[in-house]
Amino acid sequence: MSGHSKWSQIKRQKGAADVKRGVIFTKMTKEIMLAAKEGGGDPDANFRLRLAMDRARAVNMPRDNIQRAIDRATGGGEGAALESIVYEGYAPGGVSVMIEAATDNRNRTVSEIRAAFTRGGGKLGESGSVQWLFEQKGVIEIDTKGKDPDAIQLAAIDAGAEDVEVEPGLATVYTTPTSFERVKKALESAGVKTASAELSMRPTTTVRVEGDAARKLLGLVETLEDLDDVIKVHANFDVPEEVLQHA
Repeated sequence: MSGHSKWSQIKRQKGAADVKRGVIFTKMTKEIMLAAKEGGGDPDANFRLRLAMDRARAVNMPRDNIQRAIDRATGGGEGAALESIVYEGYAPGGVSVMIEAATDNRNRTVSEIRAAFTRGGGKLGESGSVQWLFEQKGVIEIDTKGKDPDAIQLAAIDAGAEDVEVEPGLATVYTTPTSFERVKKALESAGVKTASAELSMRPTTTVRVEGDAARKLLGLVETLEDLDDVIKVHANFDVPEEVLQHA
């Protein structure tokens, strides 16, 4: 798992959100619309919407854009056609991949995802083919530079975290989905600032991939992440840090 945590940390350091702001805003809009469509437009009563709004603010998405997405989702019309779909597949090195997508055209989305897998040396799988290898968890990432990682780890465990992984510069806190909001609030109350917080799919086992296969794998993951209809990509890879640094 550490390889995948490191991957997300490096992407943040590279400023991927700034470089691909147009793509990021499109994804955030869809994530907000799905959350509002399924749970209502009041963030105080809809935790998923509140999380999506927090993520949108973290990439400097304008407040007007956020509100417009909520209005589109709750006002019928084009927002009503958007639906959430999960795709599953296999990447180079025997890595399993889960893709969360939001689309108003299933045929377009599956065609783009299948093409990305084919070009990247992978294969789109059947529904349920890899989902059993993942479990939903609350994932809170904390930048530990200049802070005491042990103190952060203790605060997270005291708050009810299931597990904490500490790497240089990063602490990743895992919770059950039901305790996620409580742990997040407790950490914030303790003065611990989170770099990101989301409900995600955590692999129960990881696959070590090295060399050219690792580079090809990361290329496929990036290609999938760049598709407009793709919201999140989850994979159970663990690759060497030197490959990640040059990805």
